[in-house]
Amino acid sequence: MASPQDRGAASAARTSIGYGVMIATTVAVFFGIRALGERQATGSAGAVLDAAPAAAKAAPETLFHVLLALVVVIVVARAMGALFRRFEQPPVIGEVVAGILLGPSLLGRVAPEASAFLLPPAVAPFLGILAQVGVILYMFLVGLELDAGMLRRRAHASVAVSHASIIAPFLLGSALALWLHPILAPAGVGFTVFALFMGVSLSVTAFPVLARILTDRGLQNTRTGAIALACAAVDDVSAWCLLAFVVGIVQADAGRVVGTITLTAGFIVAMLVAVRPAALRLVALREASPNLTQGVLAVVCVALLVSSLATETIGIHALFGAFLLGAIVPHDSALARDLREKLGDLVVVLLLPAFFAFTGMRTQIGLVHGAEEWAICGVIILVASLGKFGGSAIAARLTGLGWRQSAALGILMNTRGLMELIVLNIGLDLGVLSPKLFAMLVLMALVTTFATTPILHALRLDREEGSLPGGVAVRT
Repeated sequence: MASPQDRGAASAARTSIGYGVMIATTVAVFFGIRALGERQATGSAGAVLDAAPAAAKAAPETLFHVLLALVVVIVVARAMGALFRRFEQPPVIGEVVAGILLGPSLLGRVAPEASAFLLPPAVAPFLGILAQVGVILYMFLVGLELDAGMLRRRAHASVAVSHASIIAPFLLGSALALWLHPILAPAGVGFTVFALFMGVSLSVTAFPVLARILTDRGLQNTRTGAIALACAAVDDVSAWCLLAFVVGIVQADAGRVVGTITLTAGFIVAMLVAVRPAALRLVALREASPNLTQGVLAVVCVALLVSSLATETIGIHALFGAFLLGAIVPHDSALARDLREKLGDLVVVLLLPAFFAFTGMRTQIGLVHGAEEWAICGVIILVASLGKFGGSAIAARLTGLGWRQSAALGILMNTRGLMELIVLNIGLDLGVLSPKLFAMLVLMALVTTFATTPILHALRLDREEGSLPGGVAVRT
């Protein structure tokens, strides 16, 4: 009879083999989709033009309008967030909806004069800068939330489920690109880039929003909740690495792709080998003092800016550098807690509403018109949900969870929220997404996030699962 050690080794071997087969199959299937798409594409696959608007010169009254816009955005975002909280929805959904309502989708249609006064086009570049700074800080805070110990403790289930929840929607999104590329891709965008970005857009899970939902329902210490948190954390790391890879391909010509990948790998190694020990010394320094000093905070801020600047220079977006720097700081250290306390409220209350308003100004729901285009939007939502829910639920069932818990995990992993909007804004800035497709994908992000809480409530897990001993603490 085999010993437990032998059975464990055999299980690990089977997992490794299955994981290798899954990755190889994913690559093979994507290249098959790519071959079909390249043959059907009529436009050239030349370099993608950067669609980011040029910075406008500041008129004397611009500061007035920027400050006014921030006041209006913060008030409306907080009000909508409170309203959605009353309906047991994550407040972030209400804040995203507030940004869309203040944009051309509603206010610009019903009161164009008020819209032109509150959010004139000249304000957009300045709101955009505030939004980008806010999102960089937000991604740093998301990195600070990652618990590497939790990932190691639940590696078997979390890696299998999280990567299945990326691979399934990624392949479905790439296949969906075969249909969408001829009708919705911007001119000059090749199929490969478009398919890669569609795959990434459908693969994102919002770790902070998922954690907030679990905490609100008291599920963070249950088996399903703990696995969901671990899966979402692995999903975050994997999806952002994949996004960095795709952005590197979009921004680099064919001759620079290998160089971009090499520089990215070198940056990650440098962060782990050189920066992490320095971060641990800062952690020890903070532990030895009663409070976080301005000197330590200044060092962290400089490191955050340099890390973001490095990845922006490499060509994989500043967000990746901010996220990775946050991830190498121990999440349960006093330094991480202080940084979350000092930066969290400023980012959530002031800077993220600017991002929601900026996203709302760029989201034109009115571009989606007619039964056919709304049907396309519905198909995108369906495919995105099937990929995330199906991939996660089936993988969870194969790892030993029951069907009810597997379904709950699939629903939780289908939560996209703010993380999806960040990805979509990157795609719009790079010119990979058209404004119409951008609006459809924003709607997909809202619908999939909005559906999480009521479906989770219908599954009634909070009445059937007990808490795990030594459960995982969640701070959002």
